[in-house]
Amino acid sequence: MKPGSIVAVTLAVLLAAAAAAAAAPQPPTMDQVLAASKPSDWRTLDPQNTLYLQLATGRVVIELAPQFAPQTIANIKTLVREKYFDGLDILRVQDNYVAQWGDPNADNAAKRRTLGKAKAKVPAEFTMPLAKDFTFTPLPDRDGWAPQAGFVGDFPAAVDLQAHAAWLTHCYGTVGVGRDNDADSGNGTELYAVIASSARWLDRNITVVGRVVQGMELLSSLPRGHGDLGFYTKSEHQVPIKSVRLAADVPVKDRAHLEVLRTDTPTFAALVESRRNRHDEWYKRPAGYIDMCSVPLPVRTAK
Repeated sequence: MKPGSIVAVTLAVLLAAAAAAAAAPQPPTMDQVLAASKPSDWRTLDPQNTLYLQLATGRVVIELAPQFAPQTIANIKTLVREKYFDGLDILRVQDNYVAQWGDPNADNAAKRRTLGKAKAKVPAEFTMPLAKDFTFTPLPDRDGWAPQAGFVGDFPAAVDLQAHAAWLTHCYGTVGVGRDNDADSGNGTELYAVIASSARWLDRNITVVGRVVQGMELLSSLPRGHGDLGFYTKSEHQVPIKSVRLAADVPVKDRAHLEVLRTDTPTFAALVESRRNRHDEWYKRPAGYIDMCSVPLPVRTAK
């Protein structure tokens, strides 16, 4: 075969391959995946494990994870039912890190708020042992912070099979318990939400109790504090908390009726793949990788 003929054949093969690729059906986008979801792919929030943090600007809905921190969450529920947080403040908003709330007089024995029936000391719950009924949905890509990363329910989590342990991870919206240097010094009276894309260096160093499922913009848009670690230096800068309630204690008509996408479904697997390899028209080069803090966890009003 002459050289010119070889070039012509090669070009024809490449053009045919390109045409075939263009004609091949494109994988669904995330919006298409969600549009095709079934009612069974979604679950409603448990009102016994949902908190409403009410600010002047609106309601922040927090889903609790008692599987990971049962003692701490039991204490938080007691604090909430004692109305401990009502009238306290957002104390600290550190840019690209956390928004934290609690009692501004916590260190003043004469002025700090009483705990009521809640415990003053709760043991740290940084990790949990793997139980026989432990359900974990792993991600397909490796994680730089843990042997394996994925989801337990709709919570981003990590697993170490050798250590027989699992823990919740610090992604955007994660809610954890503030503490001092003593590992057991966090009893739930100070809570924070991560307002950065992630803060994984905190994993296994703080008790994580849940995540914000709605209203995150109300926390992430707060003015940043100008003091050390983002603390507000003047009392007038603090953002008041109107109330914190357990959804189960709120009349049904006043609840946020929300559903979250289950992570143990083919729909969720398709959603992860749609974000690993984005084929929307705007994207010219799919990444082929995703980390847990980049996986969207869809929430919608219950139908």
